[in-house]
Amino acid sequence: MALELHKSFLRSRRRALGALGLAAAFPLSAWGQIAAADDDPAAKGIVEKADQIRFPLEGFEVAVDVTNQTDGQVGDRRKYRVLSKGNENTIVQVLEPAADRGQVMLMRGRDLWVFLPNISQPVRLSLSQRLTGQVANGDLARANFAGDYRPRLLRTERMDNADCHVLELIAVDRGVTYARVLYWVRESNFHPVMAEFYSVSERLLKTCRYENFKTLGGRVRPTRLVLQDALKRGEESILDYSDLKLRDLPERMFTKEYLRRL
Repeated sequence: MALELHKSFLRSRRRALGALGLAAAFPLSAWGQIAAADDDPAAKGIVEKADQIRFPLEGFEVAVDVTNQTDGQVGDRRKYRVLSKGNENTIVQVLEPAADRGQVMLMRGRDLWVFLPNISQPVRLSLSQRLTGQVANGDLARANFAGDYRPRLLRTERMDNADCHVLELIAVDRGVTYARVLYWVRESNFHPVMAEFYSVSERLLKTCRYENFKTLGGRVRPTRLVLQDALKRGEESILDYSDLKLRDLPERMFTKEYLRRL
């Protein structure tokens, strides 16, 4: 991960230029129309309920094991500890591999930094940058679909032997992880079922399946996410969540000064 983060930092200027090209492909007027669009209260309510099933609104801690696979062959494995409070403040600590232990990401709102043991100052990252395998920084650090997207209810569709709401989520601005998401949520209990993530240029990047529903943190939640690359067949990352505990996390934890002491 250390090598990946260093490469990511060195490529940041080139990516900024690339982002300008993407912005040209998606006119500023379109973003303005999104910002000015009326909320769909029914769609927003569905997304909010699904968010609460995915993770608690209260402060919590959870372990995340990430397994990267190619054509079913297990490759890189990583383990993280995530501490989150209210969808706006998150700390992601690397636990494994041992060589990367000590690396910490801090998210406040949509601002994200990484602290590396051998670098004195934190490095700014984007939510959309790749963390490992098919996992973007925002996939692990932020799970606030209701706050990051404007939802629109498209239709009802049968999936996994259940009726599902199909929603289109459009990013409120360029700072979120994905420009557009298609989202399947079960009608009967608001369980998330599947999501498709799209780039600014409308290219399908990857799909996500929400699986293995179990009681976690006092509520039935998906404990496994399967992220599959839509561009490279056979490339996928599996995220397994465990040991979710509700915690009273003080605000001072979610500051650069506090994390420097770690």
